[in-house]
Amino acid sequence: MSDDPEGRTTARGSAARPRRTGWRRLVPTWRMVLTSVVLFLLVIVGGLVAGYLLVDIPPANSAAKAQSNVYLYSDGTFLARDGDVNRENVGLSQIPKTTQQAVLAAEDRDFYSESAVDPAAMLRAAWNTVTGKGKQSGSTITQQYVKNYYLGQEQTLTRKAKEFFIAIKLDREETKDQILEGYLNSSYYGRNAYGIQAAAQAYYGKNSERLTTAEGAYLATLLNAPSLYDITAHPENKRRALARWNYVLDGMVKKKWLSRAERAAMKFPEPGPVKASAGLSGQRGYVVEAVKDYLTRNKILDEDTLRAGGYRITTTLGRHRQDAFVDAVTTRLMDKLDKTRKVDTYVRAGGASIDPATGRVVAMYGGIDYAKQYVNGATRRDYQVGSTFKPIVFASAVQNRSTTQDGVPITPETVYDGTNKRMTLSHGSPTGFAPANEDDRSYGPITVTEATDRSVNAVYAQMGIDVGPTKVRNTAVDLGIPPDTPSLAASQGAISLGTATPSVLEMTQVYAGFAHHGRQRPYTLVDKVAKSGGNIPLPARAERTALDRSAADTTTSILQSVVDGGTGTAAQEAGRPAAGKTGTAEGDKAAWFAGYTPELATVVAVLGQNPKSAAQEPLYGAAGLPRINGGGFPAEIWADYTAAALEGRPVTDFDLQLEPGAGPLPPAPTDSGTAPEPPGTTAPPTAGPTTVPPSTGPPTGTPTTPTVEPPTPTFPTEQPTTTEPTEEFPTVGPEGAAAYAGRREWLL
Repeated sequence: MSDDPEGRTTARGSAARPRRTGWRRLVPTWRMVLTSVVLFLLVIVGGLVAGYLLVDIPPANSAAKAQSNVYLYSDGTFLARDGDVNRENVGLSQIPKTTQQAVLAAEDRDFYSESAVDPAAMLRAAWNTVTGKGKQSGSTITQQYVKNYYLGQEQTLTRKAKEFFIAIKLDREETKDQILEGYLNSSYYGRNAYGIQAAAQAYYGKNSERLTTAEGAYLATLLNAPSLYDITAHPENKRRALARWNYVLDGMVKKKWLSRAERAAMKFPEPGPVKASAGLSGQRGYVVEAVKDYLTRNKILDEDTLRAGGYRITTTLGRHRQDAFVDAVTTRLMDKLDKTRKVDTYVRAGGASIDPATGRVVAMYGGIDYAKQYVNGATRRDYQVGSTFKPIVFASAVQNRSTTQDGVPITPETVYDGTNKRMTLSHGSPTGFAPANEDDRSYGPITVTEATDRSVNAVYAQMGIDVGPTKVRNTAVDLGIPPDTPSLAASQGAISLGTATPSVLEMTQVYAGFAHHGRQRPYTLVDKVAKSGGNIPLPARAERTALDRSAADTTTSILQSVVDGGTGTAAQEAGRPAAGKTGTAEGDKAAWFAGYTPELATVVAVLGQNPKSAAQEPLYGAAGLPRINGGGFPAEIWADYTAAALEGRPVTDFDLQLEPGAGPLPPAPTDSGTAPEPPGTTAPPTAGPTTVPPSTGPPTGTPTTPTVEPPTPTFPTEQPTTTEPTEEFPTVGPEGAAAYAGRREWLL
């Protein structure tokens, strides 16, 4: 048969397929789709087969033996080296069954029943990472063991592919018990401990076979991220560690490895003290741990990669300034302690120093010795900063053009009511917050500058409410205090009196912003990171405006007055123009001095901590003094260090651009009724209001002598007197607020 020109029949007489026209030509036929799917599956299967055949189980990697990292001072001279690897392998029979189960509950609850890899979990983890829900491995215990023992920690597709195939082969060649044993012996638990036996010794001073269920659960907790859950190095991690520990135990109950009764009776097992290697004694260990935290927190290197070692890390710290800090703390504080006085054993210190123009941390003091006091006093975030927070309140007032309750702009010369336990007001109504001044002293009408000199709580509590706690908090965050800092979001006026607990280093960042006229770079501890001749990229730290210049400079002007004639006069010993603020934590558990010259910002804190229980302790009687305040040891240490750190450099004055109405600094008071006591004295000041000259506006809420006193809070019976303000903030309850409401006419 001949071909039909219409195409209706074929040569064999069958019906011809009509030609596809129009948009149908763009749509693939089912045959094309099927062919493509088959080809795709063949490629995938072929790739899997090829990968399985080509990738062999390699010998143990060098990372399993771990290399050291070398840390250098900013001039390239040697500072420290990571300690030798602490590892001791044990058999699975030497690890309690409950510890094994705790690890499974933490990392891979279906380990014994699942395959070596979990593609669904890997895809889910990749998706969560890409979408910003947190970096996740999606790996089974088998895959983690392969990564730890056979491969490296680098985050590449090649390494991940090898991990996939080696895990499958390993699962076929070794039993689940063998893999679990290898995992427990190769994993990192922090404290330089590799493997469960080294971890048991490092945290609890015992062999792994003697671990309790609770202790095993805590060690299992550490596998997720040792730096996040070690509560000895970072006491502020306690809540996070408890949550993870509870998650592990609850998982054991869910898998029926632990009864509910046993779970309910379990108490958190506090880990023991750290034993630092000899190479990390003195200040070296504090620096190494702080630098590691900086590198991982800023995502320069992840914890696993850094732990593998081989890096040369040049820090920003200067050898001369580090030595000067240690000398200042030793001669001004530590040499005056007596081990026979119990309270002297509580004394700790922390310090940090930043170049305001660059944000480089040029010196850091962590404690007397990393081998003796493991927690870094410069980076811990669990002590209240007290009145060193008050300049942030004033800076926020100027930045936000805030006014008093009477509508008067807040400047250094604005007059407030400094009456002791004065009820604070919000929009003319009592708030229920009435903090005490030091020694229950009333000042009457007093300027902001004088209130800063004397650290008058009544004034700053009211100012914080005038500005608004949210605005105060925002200014603090802008200046470098992390938004998740405990107690930073405290309501009413308490935030203004320093109930938050940022670290010494974070407060140094704040004061560096004041010193640099409100401009700021995020602080850095690292100048360079190199490995195998190549440099690791460091994040950009562009300078930004944290605070308007006039707000920063006006804050500096009142802080100069604190040094010139207020509670911080000991800082004058630096021999340079200086600005600063003293502070005391609630219960006198910490004393602070935060100060700066035009070239250098430094914060020093003296902290009280029980060496056995790690509880915060008051420092009454330490060094033979009734009380340690910010104008004493902290300011003296600051002065000695600053003088040495800037030795040989020209003396420069502050170049300030003040807010309108700030005016020149008032002369230091000279009458006996208002002059501050020299630091360290304990004679109580004469009570009574301070007389002030005419100012830019009327006092904000300046009552005459009240006819009805608010409820009087209870104070510690052994609290000595001094001119440094206490940071205990009594709050009047609803009945007190009602009493004040009845006297609104004289409050306003």
